[in-house]
Amino acid sequence: MKAGTPSRTAQSVANRRAEHQLFDFPHVLDDPVALWIIGANAAVSIMFRGLAAYLPGARDMRAFMVARSRYAEDQLARAIATGTSQYVILGAGLDTFAYRNPYADSDLRVFEVDHPDTQAWKRRRLASIAIRKPYPVTFVPVNFERQRLETELERAGFKLHEPAFFSWLGVTPYLSNKTVMATFALVHSLCPDNAIAFDYAHPREGLSKAEKLAFDALSARVARAGEPFRGFFNPEVLAKDLKEIGFRRVEHPTTTQINALYFRNRFDGFQVRGRLGGLMCAY
Repeated sequence: MKAGTPSRTAQSVANRRAEHQLFDFPHVLDDPVALWIIGANAAVSIMFRGLAAYLPGARDMRAFMVARSRYAEDQLARAIATGTSQYVILGAGLDTFAYRNPYADSDLRVFEVDHPDTQAWKRRRLASIAIRKPYPVTFVPVNFERQRLETELERAGFKLHEPAFFSWLGVTPYLSNKTVMATFALVHSLCPDNAIAFDYAHPREGLSKAEKLAFDALSARVARAGEPFRGFFNPEVLAKDLKEIGFRRVEHPTTTQINALYFRNRFDGFQVRGRLGGLMCAY
């Protein structure tokens, strides 16, 4: 991220979720807030994209982004069913879960963690469209270069040693592997019953020729936005390292399994394709 400015990729990801509400039926992720939170200019731009939204590259990227959000929220539901009452969204960006929270009858507390510049931008956006906080949500601004995540969470009222579910979407590719693994270790060290759902980027050398072309185009785009890719993981090695940290179980759905879960029996061909990124949940 460029100093003093919000994350440009956060806006891009939110735009893809909003596009999903307009162009893909049935929805994999029902997100009625998406079109509001992206802002009026972005919403108008999306509505006039027309056929561009149906181009293969655009659809494939959109499918992965909505699938990862749906996957994380499904894993959260499982955690809540076992008694977890704290949800931490790392790198929340323009995530809308807290404003459509389906657990109104539970005592779930939501903590949105993000860089101060991005979080301030989001809060201005929420105020401008008069979206109130309908359920308990706490904003936790953290500059990871200067502040400790656990310190800021505790200061915000997070109970460090009680079970929590964490989601971390669209972030790990922009961090070094060392930083990513240190964060996983921290999450587990706070409470052995913590769980975390996240996505990651595959190394370029393991991709097909077509996937490398897509990777190079995406890599150039995010680099121009000032947020270059830095971290890549082999899924088998990553799962092994997570277990060495202390997580008891690691779930790693393949592309085929993701499509079976969320894109089955569709008539529009909308599904996740390729292997640019993957999903995991560590328990």
